[in-house]
Amino acid sequence: MSKVIKAIAAVAQDRPMEIIEVQRRDVRPNDVEFDVLYCGICHSDLHSIKNDWGSATYPLVPGHEILGRVRSVGSEVTRFKVGDLVGVGCIVGSCQHCEHCHEGEEQFCEKGVTFSFNSPDPVAGGGQMTYGGFSQTYVCEDKYVVHMPSFEHLAAAAPLLCAGITVYSPLKHWQAGPGKRVGVLGIGGLGHVAIRIAKAMGAEVVVLTSTASKAEDAKRLGADYAVLTSDMAQLKSCPKLDIIIDTASGEHDVNRYMRLLRKDGSIVLVGLPAEPLQIHARAVVHGRKSLSGSNIGGIAETEEMLQFCYEHGIVADVEVLPAQKANEAMERLQRGDVKYRFVLDMQEL
Repeated sequence: MSKVIKAIAAVAQDRPMEIIEVQRRDVRPNDVEFDVLYCGICHSDLHSIKNDWGSATYPLVPGHEILGRVRSVGSEVTRFKVGDLVGVGCIVGSCQHCEHCHEGEEQFCEKGVTFSFNSPDPVAGGGQMTYGGFSQTYVCEDKYVVHMPSFEHLAAAAPLLCAGITVYSPLKHWQAGPGKRVGVLGIGGLGHVAIRIAKAMGAEVVVLTSTASKAEDAKRLGADYAVLTSDMAQLKSCPKLDIIIDTASGEHDVNRYMRLLRKDGSIVLVGLPAEPLQIHARAVVHGRKSLSGSNIGGIAETEEMLQFCYEHGIVADVEVLPAQKANEAMERLQRGDVKYRFVLDMQEL
């Protein structure tokens, strides 16, 4: 029989979230069930509960930076045992047969992925949607569960399950490291983690921000330089960059940042602006530059990222709030009153 648990859900587009009861499926032979300890809040959670993308199915339980402790495992599970610290990020299902799944890049599955919330649940069926980590427990197939190292500040590790892998994957793919100069556009939930990871990889890090106070904070986060993008003199004197991790989610002119790239340099989009970007052909033709993108990362790479962050002492800057303050967190996130991630403590739900 399925299990009834408490969860925090948006029940309609324009109403505050509330505590409701939802059903978690029975633990199958290849499933892991865990108690949710902490769940980070990503801006996509806010977009989802407000139905900004037009895809919300209510009741909607958000949360895809889910950290917990195993309470039971299925009979065929060998990688996890009761008591293990585990995490689940954005993906809880893929075809496992296509080229990309075989390469460990499930995020690009040719048949599409099952997301950890607001996604049709192929296991439950009957039109049921997946419910996210704003809940007491979580159940998913063991292939999509990752081991969590024993971070000293455990709650601050939860955002790594989305923000961490979102920036780690392109930094690794574009070979950030010694001798490379990495630009990070925007210091927010993604950008502040990107600074730390790029620096730990051995790269020189230049932060590009429109906010003077964040330019000052960039040094604390480990950046070598900070460039105020509203200051043309600073932009002109910015050292040339091999790669720019573009975390900006608002409308912005990528052409002005193309000028900051070295020959063969790349701007890699990891933010999701709502409006289409416009780019001038000459901006990329001169210098053989490119505009690319990256989307989270695969499960094995997520585990690799977590171990890398653990070894280098990298976590997110977080404000931990009790689960009952989820609505307050969303309201503050909407007005930008966060530095740099909210994490909900789900243990008292």
